Amino acid sequence: MAEVVREGQLPDRVWTIPNLLSMLRLAGVPLFLYLLLWPKADGWALAVLAFSGLSDWLDGKIARWLDQTSRLGALLDPAADRLYTLVTIIAFVLRDIVPWWVAALLVGRDVVVAVCLLVLRRNGFAPPEVTYVGKAATFNLMYAFPMLLVAQGGSDFAAVVRPVAYAFVVWGGLLFLWSGLLYVVQTRAALRLPPAVSV
Repeated sequence: MAEVVREGQLPDRVWTIPNLLSMLRLAGVPLFLYLLLWPKADGWALAVLAFSGLSDWLDGKIARWLDQTSRLGALLDPAADRLYTLVTIIAFVLRDIVPWWVAALLVGRDVVVAVCLLVLRRNGFAPPEVTYVGKAATFNLMYAFPMLLVAQGGSDFAAVVRPVAYAFVVWGGLLFLWSGLLYVVQTRAALRLPPAVSV
């Protein structure tokens, strides 16, 4: 389980390479949603999603390599992951690719996590580090989403991809809910810590 730290322990830096990558990922969210819903240009949407996945991997590597972790980065990285997940779920429900109750479970998890982050911030804590379970959930869902788009076709390849795509959805969804439960556990543990002592 990732450690929850006091907010002041993270550097307050903005203009770092990982933060710029995260900002680019965030800028791609409305473009991604537009491509999915209006022209239904699934190929271009997949390209945006691939860039998001690559930049997500890169910003973490660069942050550790160049020692550029920051308070802003701790907010931007999971926010970008959550936004891509959210807009994809919304678009897939509107296009009848996934049922509404799957969307309700995943969005409900994000609401719980958002409340946990708000509570932590109000009590002077930085957001928890992204856990292995959370990263695994994102990994599974980021593979599931493009495969679900490919599976919408009528080709033999689409028929082969379809069960694999749904398997990734199931595993990714379960891990996603589990990681949300870990946020709740981390939040409760942090709130039981003694107040920080000023020096």
